Amino acid sequence: MTNVVVVGSQWGDEGKGKIVDWLSERADIVVRYQGGHNAGHTLVIDGTSYKLSLLPSGVVRPGKMAVIGNGVVVDPHALIAEIEKLEKQGVKISPENLRIADNATLILSLHRELDAFREDAASNSGTKIGTTRRGIGPAYEDKVGRRAIRVMDLADLDTLPGKVDRILTHHNALRRGLGVAEVSHDTIMTELTSIADRVLPYRDTVWLFLDKERRKGARILFEGAQGSLLDIDHGTYPFVTSSNTVAGQAAAGSGMGPGSLGYILGITKAYTTRVGEGPFPTELHDDIGQFLGEKGHEFGTVTGRKRRCGWFDAALVRQSVATNGITGIALTKLDVLDGLDELKICVGYKLDGEQIDHLPASQGAQARVEPIYLTLEGWKESTVGARSWADLPAQAIKYVRQVEELIGAPVALLSTSPERDDTILVTDPFED
Repeated sequence: MTNVVVVGSQWGDEGKGKIVDWLSERADIVVRYQGGHNAGHTLVIDGTSYKLSLLPSGVVRPGKMAVIGNGVVVDPHALIAEIEKLEKQGVKISPENLRIADNATLILSLHRELDAFREDAASNSGTKIGTTRRGIGPAYEDKVGRRAIRVMDLADLDTLPGKVDRILTHHNALRRGLGVAEVSHDTIMTELTSIADRVLPYRDTVWLFLDKERRKGARILFEGAQGSLLDIDHGTYPFVTSSNTVAGQAAAGSGMGPGSLGYILGITKAYTTRVGEGPFPTELHDDIGQFLGEKGHEFGTVTGRKRRCGWFDAALVRQSVATNGITGIALTKLDVLDGLDELKICVGYKLDGEQIDHLPASQGAQARVEPIYLTLEGWKESTVGARSWADLPAQAIKYVRQVEELIGAPVALLSTSPERDDTILVTDPFED
């Protein structure tokens, strides 16, 4: 028995929700370890859809413990709103099934406002990143700048005013530079004290709790947000998120040591999508790109934004396998490729006349690369609902095997529809 870390191996939206739900049914504890409420996925359980942004997937299943780790930035108002929404759907949430790290950073209204001010200014100059405007980046900036307000601070009204003054010294200077009104001390204090009693019951020393549960033999599932190619260090910078999204962050963002992580499962879509700005070497602007978007229902859970679509990029996923230490992948949305005459897989790039096998870190070079494709025959038969290899067309199996060879990692699970039971299990990550 081992613990399992789930990471997205592309730019997010790989279908983590279904896979995490399938795994969470067998886990004892589900831990979110980075990001904030800019992430989103939909779980369908017994015909009911649950849309989650901040809460770990385990919270919708009775008897499971959901944990928000210290690596997550928490908007307290968004947290309570999400809890209330789920409770209206019949999900019971209390400190018995939800814990929040007391050293997790809080997102404040001034973070959301700064995010929007900056994105508006960048839009006017043509340099926008494409953030969700939810304050994620500015909150992480304050965390690194050692001026953040954390969950534990809500319980210490003696030191909280001084911390509010410290964060306002920084933010009001920025706001003056942007030509917008300053924020008052009383405004932020009221914002925090008005929500404190709703948040504090869930706080815990999460690293200690997880260590005790690990020693008891609990199965722990670590749930990431976004995708590896949006990692602040290893992604397509600057068109990235504000946190580390690779598997190593599961340790830092939860307080558990790297030796406790176990199996690294990379969620990988059978084609490629991206939301927002940034390079996308295999993007399709033709009828096939439109086909993938419509058939795959490629719209963001949180933002509703249309996703850009393109061919599978094995060179990029191969990078993710290396930077995450991926043990095996869960290949999703294979059924979306049904009916295409031919399929292409990017195996590398041409850059300034030379062939390379990885996407360079330089923004300028990323914009200049040209994909090198391997072309495979498609299949006309339907793969929807396949639950064994025998249910798959021969060409679909050939496609999967080619993906495995090119990325250097085996397929552990294969998803053939949004339904959780339409999954071919090759390797059980908890038992590997």
